[in-house]
Amino acid sequence: MTKKSIHITEFDLARLEKLLSIERTSGRGGERLSGLEAEIRRATIVKAKVLPHNVVTMNSTVELADLDTGSTEVYTLVFPEEADIDQNKISVLAPIGTAMLGYKAGDVFEWQVPAGKRRLRVDRLLYQPEATGDHKL
Repeated sequence: MTKKSIHITEFDLARLEKLLSIERTSGRGGERLSGLEAEIRRATIVKAKVLPHNVVTMNSTVELADLDTGSTEVYTLVFPEEADIDQNKISVLAPIGTAMLGYKAGDVFEWQVPAGKRRLRVDRLLYQPEATGDHKL
C-alpha cells in the first residue's frame, strides 16, 4: 500500500523531536523511534492555524474502522507518559500511534501486528486540539 502524505503541526513536531531526543539519550526505543522518525521525515509540516480539522494530531481522539473485521475503535493519541490502554489513550511510540499520526478522515493506513497487517481507516475525529483552539500557534 502506498503511503499517503501526512501533516504534522510545527508545535507537535517540536514536542515529538524533544521526545525522540530524550528516548535516544535513554537508550530506549530502537525500532519504535525509527518508525516515528520515518513518519516525521515524510510529513508536511504546517502551522496549526491552517491545519484542516480532520487531521490526526497529538491529543486527537479518533474513530478508526478495522477494514478486515468491520469493528470500530476509538483512541486518543498521546505522548508515552499519558498512555493508558484502559482509557484508550495510545502512545505515539506504539505502532498504531505512529501509524495514525498525520492522517485525515477517510484515509486508510496499515499497522503491523504479530499476525500480519491490520488495515484501518480514520472514520472521523471526535476531538482535535487545533479545531478547538486548544493548541499552540
